Amino acid sequence: METKTDSQTQKQKRLRVCVLASGSKGNAIYVSDGTASILIDAGLSGIEIERRMGAHHLCPESLTAILVSHEHADHVRGVGVLSRRYGLPVYMTKRTLAAAEPQVRKLHMACSMECGAPFKVGALTIHPFSTSHDADDPAGFTVGLNGTKIGIATDLGIATAMVKTHLSGCSLLVLESNHDPEMLMNGPYPWHLKQRIKGRKGHLSNFDTRDLLGSLLHDGLSHVVLAHLSEENNTPEKALAAVGPSLKDRNVQLVPALQSRCGDLIRL
Repeated sequence: METKTDSQTQKQKRLRVCVLASGSKGNAIYVSDGTASILIDAGLSGIEIERRMGAHHLCPESLTAILVSHEHADHVRGVGVLSRRYGLPVYMTKRTLAAAEPQVRKLHMACSMECGAPFKVGALTIHPFSTSHDADDPAGFTVGLNGTKIGIATDLGIATAMVKTHLSGCSLLVLESNHDPEMLMNGPYPWHLKQRIKGRKGHLSNFDTRDLLGSLLHDGLSHVVLAHLSEENNTPEKALAAVGPSLKDRNVQLVPALQSRCGDLIRL
């Protein structure tokens, strides 16, 4: 039975978020309330994820679970080894598990989730939702605690009405801002890849993200992290310049997530 002291302690908990890496070479986001700690995707090697967590004095041994958005290698590369090494359950949809199995191999524990069906990891309320991307069953996530909600959607071909509904009311957003359209079209990628990236199951441009963020503004939004920036077709400066005007002088911290190093540990 939960005591009054337990309930008061729970209400005092606050979310901490750190984008450990973001981009086509690997993605991982750390979320914790100080007791339950999760990774949303683990697309770097296990060693590299451990190193980046260590930069903020975060212990991999304290992890509670891994959540997987979809089966692409830049989101699952380290999932299997971390699951086995630290005895972690891994949450993903059945279709994502089937597609990811050759890469993640044996897991300590595979836990099925369904888009649209919330579940708990400790005190964290996880709500996966369907996204438009060229994977078997891709998901975005919101994570809630004590009335505070964060939203994560890093691989989006388009921002559907469902995506906007789930991301509304968040205090922190991690949103894809993948490419500058001019850089993409004038860049070295073959035509079919350019078409995929800018298609309905590809990735959001900086200007798509600007429009999405404009529809999600509210007084409680304090942090926006621009994620999955292409190293070939974007720059942090271009992403910030394109997306920044959507904030309309609001007091919101806007930062880019980088591939080469982890971001700050944000406390909400």
